[in-house]
Amino acid sequence: MGIVGWIVLGLLAGAIAKFLLPGKDPGGFIGTTLIGIAGAFIGGWISSRWLHHPISKHFYDGPTWAAAIGGSLVLLIIYRVLFGDSRR
Repeated sequence: MGIVGWIVLGLLAGAIAKFLLPGKDPGGFIGTTLIGIAGAFIGGWISSRWLHHPISKHFYDGPTWAAAIGGSLVLLIIYRVLFGDSRR
């Protein structure tokens, strides 16, 4: 999967993470989108580095999607803790 595939995966993972973790984000749609892209890259890297699941060459690989969504969720939570309170 090329860089464009990872960006698309990140966009979709960010949208899914936002759906799973609703609330007001300090950065809005653009910030959440960028967090999704970064989460996909970080989740894929962690998956290949420490979980010994190689980066898939296919876009429709379930564990790659899970890692991307998980990475997006973690980054979204960290972003909310550091830069804004979603409960106000």
